[in-house]
Amino acid sequence: MRSGADYFLSPGEPPQRRYEALRAYFVDGNSAAEVGRRFGYSAPTVFQLAAELRAGRTEFFRSSKPGPKGARKSERVRDRVLDLRAEDHSVTDIAKRVSQEGPSVSAQTVWAILHAEGMERLDRRHHAGAAPRLEPVKAKALGDWPSGAHMECDHAGLYLLLPAMAELGMDQMVRTAQYPETTVLSAFHSLASLLLLKCSRRVRAANAFPLGADPGLGLALGLVAIPKATHLTSYSYRVKRASNVALLEALSRRCREIGLYSGEAGFNLDFHTIRHHGDEVPLEEHYVVSRSQRTRSVLTFFAQDHASTEMVYANADLTKADQAREVIAFAEYWARVAGSDPGLLVFDSKLTTYPMLDELAARNITFLTLRQRGPKVLEALADLPATAWTTYNLKRAGRYRHPQIHEEMVHLKGIGRPLRQIAIRNIGHDQPTLLITNDLTTAAKDLFGRYAERMIIENQLDADITGFGLNALSSGLPLNVDLDTTLTVLAGNVYRLLARKLPRYQLATPDRLWRHFLDTGGKIVVADDHVRVDLAVRTYTPVLIDAGFPEIDIPIPWWNGRRLRFGFPSR
Repeated sequence: MRSGADYFLSPGEPPQRRYEALRAYFVDGNSAAEVGRRFGYSAPTVFQLAAELRAGRTEFFRSSKPGPKGARKSERVRDRVLDLRAEDHSVTDIAKRVSQEGPSVSAQTVWAILHAEGMERLDRRHHAGAAPRLEPVKAKALGDWPSGAHMECDHAGLYLLLPAMAELGMDQMVRTAQYPETTVLSAFHSLASLLLLKCSRRVRAANAFPLGADPGLGLALGLVAIPKATHLTSYSYRVKRASNVALLEALSRRCREIGLYSGEAGFNLDFHTIRHHGDEVPLEEHYVVSRSQRTRSVLTFFAQDHASTEMVYANADLTKADQAREVIAFAEYWARVAGSDPGLLVFDSKLTTYPMLDELAARNITFLTLRQRGPKVLEALADLPATAWTTYNLKRAGRYRHPQIHEEMVHLKGIGRPLRQIAIRNIGHDQPTLLITNDLTTAAKDLFGRYAERMIIENQLDADITGFGLNALSSGLPLNVDLDTTLTVLAGNVYRLLARKLPRYQLATPDRLWRHFLDTGGKIVVADDHVRVDLAVRTYTPVLIDAGFPEIDIPIPWWNGRRLRFGFPSR
């Protein structure tokens, strides 16, 4: 080789290394495993790089993407931006501070970094004077209702969620779960205030001011005003895990009664890591997918009903020592809710361990998961004759509609019973995908299709991140994370009950429901026996009218016998 060839054979910069790796994969025809060993990637990473190139998301020789160039893309700049946001600085303040400390960074670049982390914009702040403060009105239950009063309400759209909250019997659920209360505010008042905060997409308790300053919103919960951030913050730290579990159990029972979900089609299970952006925190390190690294974070567990795609369970009170057993904890949870063990549980191979699979099998709880591909297993599959593989035709769009499947019974170390192993090839991977299950009757191709549908829990988690600020955990967030995930499940169910009443919106995301219907103001009119909410007329108001909201006249349990009505006055 000529002098200088080392530059191409041993690339030093990450972009060049990716380029040479993809060239070896596409042009030289090397396998993903060979490319990974040569350039320091894992085989799945090589597949991901190849997929991004095919999708046109990879550009090596020029960049038209907004954002900092060169050194400004470093982790140091990103971490500094996140640290300043954790201190509640606005986008423009962060850009100014970072630019003073180092290379110039625009506000648009700062927003791109924050948006990638799932963080919302803060409310616009005025340059004249300090930020507004709450009026000196203490939150407390209404004594004498202001009959005949007319009040403007900037968040009147949130009243659309009250029928769902009443249908769930939220006041009774909170009371039964034995949440803490104060001498002034009941447990329902505090928890329902946190729920409205979650439903209004305010990702931090510290951002509760717009709700507390709205004179018409406190009435929704039978309060003079929504509690201030100081109360919501301190209250969240008094909540115990037992109360959250009791609330989730009562919620699941009620959702089964009203037909929101049943669990009969099984559940999708997954872990989700929420990164912490502060320093010196007593948190364990977990792998954060969005950052592609292990860092200080909170590990959360979610369970999703497969048929309805609704979240039914969450737990953020997890450590590395007990995370593998969470699948058993969920099975026991559902047995308490439904009176029987859950149906098929579908999850990734890293969710639990073989001893836990053995316990599930011993309890006759069916599961479906991946098996990691060891060299000996792959060699055995490679030696199989072509007649050992059966080709199936799948009724689905796109490529890879003709997978080849081989199944057999296997004995795995740590599992006392033989399991069914399903190997699938011809689906775009260099090596076969291996599924293991104790379901011995369902057709192999149906189990393969069922596992492929597991991704819907990831889609729902993404919707909750966007719609309810699930990832908004930082040193400036004084909210108990387990309570926050519980409220996320509750808010998702409340949103879905609203969506079920709206034509063509039954499967809409929380973000879309918020933008089209809930993010609106109106006027509250209080009468002796009812409260009428006159919502501002907007583009999507005809959907509410078609859904029958002008005819709604339902009692709200925490309104002392008063009823809720809606009006849509013309402009």
